[in-house]
Amino acid sequence: MAERLALFATTARGTEDLLAEELKELGAKRIRQDRGGVRFLATLDEALRVCLWSRIAMRVLYPLGEFEAHGAEGLYEAAASVPWEEHLTPDHTFAVEATLRDSEHSHSGFVALKVKDALVDRMRGTLGARPDVNTRNPDISVVAHMAREKLSLSLDLCGEPLHRRGYRVRPTPAPLKETLAAALLRAAGYTGEEALVDPMCGSGTLLIEGALIARRRAPGIGRSFAVERWPHLGARAKELLEDLRADARRNERKVLVPIRGFDKDPEALGAAERNVKAARLSEEIQLAEGDATKPFPVPEGGGLLITNPPYGERIGTGGQKGMKAFYFKLGDNLRALDGWRVYVLAGNPAFESAFHARPSARRDVWNGPIPCTLLGYRFGSPPAAKGTGSEAALGMAQQAKDVAPVRPEHEGEEEP
Repeated sequence: MAERLALFATTARGTEDLLAEELKELGAKRIRQDRGGVRFLATLDEALRVCLWSRIAMRVLYPLGEFEAHGAEGLYEAAASVPWEEHLTPDHTFAVEATLRDSEHSHSGFVALKVKDALVDRMRGTLGARPDVNTRNPDISVVAHMAREKLSLSLDLCGEPLHRRGYRVRPTPAPLKETLAAALLRAAGYTGEEALVDPMCGSGTLLIEGALIARRRAPGIGRSFAVERWPHLGARAKELLEDLRADARRNERKVLVPIRGFDKDPEALGAAERNVKAARLSEEIQLAEGDATKPFPVPEGGGLLITNPPYGERIGTGGQKGMKAFYFKLGDNLRALDGWRVYVLAGNPAFESAFHARPSARRDVWNGPIPCTLLGYRFGSPPAAKGTGSEAALGMAQQAKDVAPVRPEHEGEEEP
């Protein structure tokens, strides 16, 4: 039986259960939710399938160990105790990325520097030569996370974070991460079998992620992964990924449902058009100028309307009063869409009361550092659309039989 690796996939807070469900579908075993991520076991083939197919994970990490590290000297000694020679050679480049949470160290760059020094000193001592640093495109990506006095060290199988799909060539202010957009669509039960509309599409992230689901296209199909350059797993990983990519391309399908986006800002609409083109989804996604507070054309038969309304930046002047007025008009307009399931990511505390509609379900999530709530509404009494989930999906999902939540070791700790 193939050896299973103990891995950790990071995700936006509030979406851990969605990632756990996705990992189970991709073949992972012994899945355990943690704050900001999910721990699981996977063979190399399963791990690569996760890298290629996960829409929600931001990183897939191979943990090397956790260490008590007091002060600068303790940090260095902990990093120097890792057998780095088992994971890279002097001919491979590397980079260290560090994050901190309630740490005695005030600068992540200092932690990264100490880990780098310990790594090269150990390599020089054991092999007589050291690898070079390449911060732009390293062969080996080392992730260091310092929570209080505990140092966690991991290798990143993917290299670049998975939310960087490659299609965001024209961003807008405060864009939604691709992985969070995919998680919201999953929470809303979107499977690509019904119409999809975003009336405030911004740079088009929700539409593009929805079209990828409807197209059954692997989100990582157009990129390479760092594990392909690892000295001991690289050759096998390349071979397996070649087969996985070929299989993914064979199983893509045509999109048979309408996917439409609107925005009143010509610059945002232009950005969406550029990004849709870069994603090779121009035939699947239709864009048009439109004001979400006024009637806009939607496909017949209902479907899913999901949107991330501005929290203030794009509404204009008027302060909180102006935002409430905008949300009130938005609610009036969307309630007229009988037969549509409506989902709104609310990042402004004033949204829910100003929208003046009772949500049928809710889910707390974090959009970067911003606490938000995904609110689900049903207006009218439409029949359930084919392939859609119920609003119950918005709440924290019940655990599948082999998906066990675990208490985080460090309460309040951010994801690595």
